[in-house]
Amino acid sequence: MHFTESAAVQRLPQQFFATLVQKVNQKIATGADVINLGQGNPDQPTPDNIVKAMQVAVAKPENHKYSPFSGLPALKQAVVKYYHDHYQVDVDPETEVAILGGSKTGLVELPLAVMNPGEKLLLPDPGYPDYLSGTRLADVDVELVPLHASNHFLPDYDTISTKSKQAARLLYLNYPNNPTGAVATADFFAKTVQFARDNQIGIVHDFAYGALGDHQQPLSFLQTPGAKEVGIEFSTLSKTYNMAGWRIGFAVGNPDLVAAINAIQAHLFVSVFPAVQEAAIAALTGPQDSVTELAHLYETRRHAFETAAAAIGWQATPAGGSFYSWMPVPAGYTSESFTDLLLDKVAVAVAPGKGFGSEGDQYVRIGLLTSPERLQEACHRIGKLHLFTPHHAEGGISDDGNQR
Repeated sequence: MHFTESAAVQRLPQQFFATLVQKVNQKIATGADVINLGQGNPDQPTPDNIVKAMQVAVAKPENHKYSPFSGLPALKQAVVKYYHDHYQVDVDPETEVAILGGSKTGLVELPLAVMNPGEKLLLPDPGYPDYLSGTRLADVDVELVPLHASNHFLPDYDTISTKSKQAARLLYLNYPNNPTGAVATADFFAKTVQFARDNQIGIVHDFAYGALGDHQQPLSFLQTPGAKEVGIEFSTLSKTYNMAGWRIGFAVGNPDLVAAINAIQAHLFVSVFPAVQEAAIAALTGPQDSVTELAHLYETRRHAFETAAAAIGWQATPAGGSFYSWMPVPAGYTSESFTDLLLDKVAVAVAPGKGFGSEGDQYVRIGLLTSPERLQEACHRIGKLHLFTPHHAEGGISDDGNQR
């Protein structure tokens, strides 16, 4: 017998980065010392207090049964406390919190939960590629909203046509931003709430990197007056607590959107393994020293990389959060041809910006997920290609690759 994929599955976009992973693995197989800066997978271990909480929770017989469909009430209360303590935002645990198997799950399933085929959704370009997956499964129309360096990689709502504003049901945002590292301001979020009200467009804010700001805590969209009336915010423990493989996250905000998520999840899942939820409670309510240290670690790595890059004449675009640097491609290259060149000639892997949308094709994304020394070594190797006009910036790297 032969079985064919459904039309919905056939509409799904190809995993752009699968090809990159294959190329990197082929290069490694040759014996090359590849510095892999193309990934977005946290490299630090989960904090001990969370691991120990999980070990205790796994041994509890009650956690071997089905979880409540909408998640443990205690975890919802922990989310409420977290938002109150960190953002001074009050949340109703029953109607304004949804528990997720990672924020990606919620971001992909939301169009299925609240949109009908042919309705319009606005997505940022460049943006997280998996946003497209939900739109293809739900068979909704997509309009890309460009993010330009000249506007600090924030969407300019004045450039969206009246027709598109009238047709759109949802707008996705993501700050701190993947891939650009840009952060949102209070003024921008206030404009966003007004934009949503004026046009009856729901706001979906992906807050995956919410704890990872350079020098200060990034703003939650829900801190903006009126935000809960017009939108929802998705958070994950993957980045904040190095729990990427644990698959746990949550959404907070508009009760209608939360109810829709819970409704579709009741049919797709039976929530998340209760022991993982108990570990999430330990993460959200326990000591936050590891989070502060992690944010500082990424700041240190960003400084090391961008200083070393500047020393070879490669200037980063300004970033205020996440664990990425968004780097321009030299003249004469696309993001893909530049990525291939770096891997082939100097065994440095980066993520081509085209994978995040057409507006990213003149950039590559650098994952700051290795040591400062390896980041500096990557710049030293790239400098040998003489693609940029070098200058000797204080704190850069010398010709022998050593930090000055």
